[in-house]
Amino acid sequence: MSGAGTYTLVFAVPDPITVEVGALGDRELSPGGYAYTGSALGSGGFSRIDRHRRVAAGDHDVRHWHVDHLGGHPAVSLVGVERLGGGRDAECRVARTLAAAGGADEPVPGFGASDCDCPSHLARFDAVDDAVTAVESAYASLRG
Repeated sequence: MSGAGTYTLVFAVPDPITVEVGALGDRELSPGGYAYTGSALGSGGFSRIDRHRRVAAGDHDVRHWHVDHLGGHPAVSLVGVERLGGGRDAECRVARTLAAAGGADEPVPGFGASDCDCPSHLARFDAVDDAVTAVESAYASLRG
């Protein structure tokens, strides 16, 4: 994938899991759908999404970002990806929108938000379908 902008990955967590999230430590996650929002504004752009897919598939073992620890967990599946190109930086806006739509406390405070003031860039939904719908809605509102 080429281009640059903002993206959201949707993960399915079918059973309770414990994930070691780098410096954030071990975190227990409840079953449900999880939406992680990040930016792909550097030189590699959306190629970052391909890297996340390889981690989720077990084809890449390096855990560099918080999301690598979630996506690389053997019980977790990457079920969807949404992106907004054109070099648009809507990462924090999308993360806040999804957190509000999830209606639950942030599952991992600070997750993916070490370089901004957001509480987290990971939102939890009771069902995977709810996460997918919320992500699609958030991106549709940005596209107008």
